[in-house]
Amino acid sequence: MKRPSMTVGLAIAVVAALTFGTSGVFIKPVLEAGWSPAAAVTVRALVGGIVLAPFAIASLRGSWAALWRARWRITLMALIGVAGTQLAYFAAIQRIPVGTAVLIEYLSPLLLVVFVCVRSRALPKAVVLVGSVLALVGIVLVVSPGGAAALDPIGLVLALAAMVGCAIYYVVAAQPSDGLPPVALAGFGLLLGGVLLGIIGATGLVPFTATFGEVGFFGGVAPWWVPLAFVGVVSTAIAYATSITASEILGSRIASFAGQLEVVAATVFAWLLLGETLSIAQLIGGALIVAGIVFVRLEKTASGQVDAALEPFEPVGLPAPGVPAGSARLVE
Repeated sequence: MKRPSMTVGLAIAVVAALTFGTSGVFIKPVLEAGWSPAAAVTVRALVGGIVLAPFAIASLRGSWAALWRARWRITLMALIGVAGTQLAYFAAIQRIPVGTAVLIEYLSPLLLVVFVCVRSRALPKAVVLVGSVLALVGIVLVVSPGGAAALDPIGLVLALAAMVGCAIYYVVAAQPSDGLPPVALAGFGLLLGGVLLGIIGATGLVPFTATFGEVGFFGGVAPWWVPLAFVGVVSTAIAYATSITASEILGSRIASFAGQLEVVAATVFAWLLLGETLSIAQLIGGALIVAGIVFVRLEKTASGQVDAALEPFEPVGLPAPGVPAGSARLVE
């Protein structure tokens, strides 16, 4: 079977970024109504997993052996891609500004570049270095973390943990499928991750509160389940399935750079739906992120090969995971 082209992979990655980017504007009203981040993420993951479950089962076509072979990949996706990264991020934003936490988490593509350099003992090509710098400057402009006050060291460590978790997510998502369809990895990973988050919340390790009345919703009111249902279906089920599909096509490095478009998408949605200001600096930052992706894509085109330094965590053939609207993802 012919492998999809890089152009198709990038198109799917854009869909993933757009759908992930909607989470902020829809989850924000729920959090403002009294939901704790852990409770909102748990419901989101479970709804997304339940929505994808029929498609995941159908995609296996009775090949349960493929599911068993991928048990560790699914477990890593659930533990790190769904539960661990999100919990680390939300714990971080309780101690440091959201913009700072998002900026640190979105350094994950640069972490992958550094990892490749260390493992291969070779410097990346000039286009990758240029793309990395452009993307980094773009994220700083889009997120615009403010304030020069001293930062909580524990919050910084948690943000760094989220960054590592985000990088691992892309590596796990980019693994060779070995017969496991992307929708199956997304569906079963979300279900397992949601269950794990629920258990963690039940133990009291993280705040776990929820309210079940009406919430403020784009100038009006709506039942609490309306924004959560949207996030569960669009920002989670569709987002994870397309993100994993794109990662299997593009590889972890390009997919992680393309994932930075989520920062731009979240900011634009906040501008369109919440009326939050979109500054000239943010527009420039979005353009720089796109330029950075183009440069990294050029290196892939020139080499025609995947990152050997990431094998076996690179496809032969991406989350998560969030941030309040106007800053970036609310739940990655």
